[in-house]
Amino acid sequence: MIKNWIHNTNLRVARSPVGKWFRLEGSGHPRERKGSYFFTEIRAGLATFFAMAYIISVNSTITSATGGTCVCPEESMSDHCATNAEYALCTQEVNRDLVTATAAISALSTFCMGLFANLPIALAPGMGLNAYFAYTVVGVRGTGLVSYSTALTAVFVEGWVFLGLTLIGMRQWLARALPSSIKLATGCGIGLYLALIGLTYDAGIGLVQGASSTPIELAGCASQYFDPETGLCMSSEKMRNPTMWIGIFCGGILTALLMMYRIKGAVIIGILLVSIISWPRTTPVTYFPYTELGTSKFDFFKKVVTFHPIKHILVAQDWDLSGKGGQFGLAFITFLYVDILDTTGTMYSMARFAGTIDEKTQDFEGSAIAYMVDAISISIGSLLGSPPVTAFVESGAGISEGGKTGLTSCTTGIAFFISVFFAPIFASIPPWATGCTLVIVGALMAKAAAQINWRYYGDAIPAFLTIAIMPFTYSIAYGLIAGITSYIALNGIAWIIEKVSGGRIVPPNKDESDPWSWKVKGGFLPPWVNRAAHGKKDFWRPDEEYAEQRVDVGESGSLASSGERVALEKGQEPGDARPVKSL
Repeated sequence: MIKNWIHNTNLRVARSPVGKWFRLEGSGHPRERKGSYFFTEIRAGLATFFAMAYIISVNSTITSATGGTCVCPEESMSDHCATNAEYALCTQEVNRDLVTATAAISALSTFCMGLFANLPIALAPGMGLNAYFAYTVVGVRGTGLVSYSTALTAVFVEGWVFLGLTLIGMRQWLARALPSSIKLATGCGIGLYLALIGLTYDAGIGLVQGASSTPIELAGCASQYFDPETGLCMSSEKMRNPTMWIGIFCGGILTALLMMYRIKGAVIIGILLVSIISWPRTTPVTYFPYTELGTSKFDFFKKVVTFHPIKHILVAQDWDLSGKGGQFGLAFITFLYVDILDTTGTMYSMARFAGTIDEKTQDFEGSAIAYMVDAISISIGSLLGSPPVTAFVESGAGISEGGKTGLTSCTTGIAFFISVFFAPIFASIPPWATGCTLVIVGALMAKAAAQINWRYYGDAIPAFLTIAIMPFTYSIAYGLIAGITSYIALNGIAWIIEKVSGGRIVPPNKDESDPWSWKVKGGFLPPWVNRAAHGKKDFWRPDEEYAEQRVDVGESGSLASSGERVALEKGQEPGDARPVKSL
């Protein structure tokens, strides 16, 4: 009974204007996405939201460490207001402002990504970028390179520069022009990066942590058992944190088992189960321990429904750059190159994971609109006091649940909008509830490694460096830089040796290398520029959509005949169509 109702509802929605817009299966759209159904997209959108809901509290905590627009009195400058009660109250207000700002910009940007670009990719203030913003550019309590307001100005300008790069096709060309091995390795590297996030303390189950004598080591202890000298887990307490085991069994093994048996909503079930177990204060796995911080979180959680207006950080830019040109320029350039590589790599990998890549052009559907939404969201986010907005790798959680269209992102966006008013609930999803989900998504993304050309070292070594550097440096951008530069160095030197030797000295198995050229199909400029240059009035419409429209509707506005359809598909004019003999 319920199964029939779900099937019928999926069919009705697919045939409606909503289904046609999002190209759901059964909509009749010429480029409908197979396997996309209304309820599947809704479930996928919720899975994405629950997987990245931690950003609401984590981003506000990280960014509010800067102090925001709070001013430290001169008498407290000796310790930069570390012990000033008034300043602490102000930063607490900034933290609440950022909870609202994070949810608001995530809702707006993600919804627009789904509505206009029709991609199951969610946007939010980026992890890593917000840490660089808070701890390096602005600094804890404003002790960094520039003030909070100046840094927001740099982010605002960066967004508009990104928009310009998108309009001239630079960002699309960069994604298409990357060598095949680097593209495949990017998806796998992001998978490992996700897994590492899921295993750490800040956004995961706390199984591993950074060390001094070793780059990383086993952890798994409660925070009170950190060695005060090294900051690491005491040896006798490793692997004894009950929250870690709850995350592993209820959020990891249970979710994986449900996925094995094709239980729909497996990711959501795991996250909700761990969260509900972690909310009571009397258990050893509580998210609200009886500490000052735990009590503060619980007091916020008890509000359940509340709206906190942004008071301190709204439109906080500072355009007086006199004497700050060098620091402003450094912040702007760093944001620009890190964000362009980070977002480009993430979007391309998520699009490939969702199956929307065109193998001929190496571009994905709606790429130009997607990059434009991202660019505009960066600037709007800065007006709300937020660090740069970027595509989130946690989108893979929704894609793994079956999300294929923008309806997934619209659902995630609506969930973020609701969280503006239910921030106490959604900001209280513990990191160990989502940690194993990220590990599982990472495992699903790692399958791209099987398609990498491991036979030829000129492809294999750059691909491996891309995969390894992303998690080891905690940066997607640095992984791409390592892969691209090593690819150019290895293959560039081999090409020079071949030319100098007159073709006599070449790698023995060069014929097994993946062909690559920066001259990708479609050229450097975006298609809409080429269409406008050729005088096409509706230059904003992709060529394939124009052809599909003519296939469905003839020049006179009537339905095209079967002969006209075949002629159009072959590139002929309708008048040139010949009857097609049936076999």
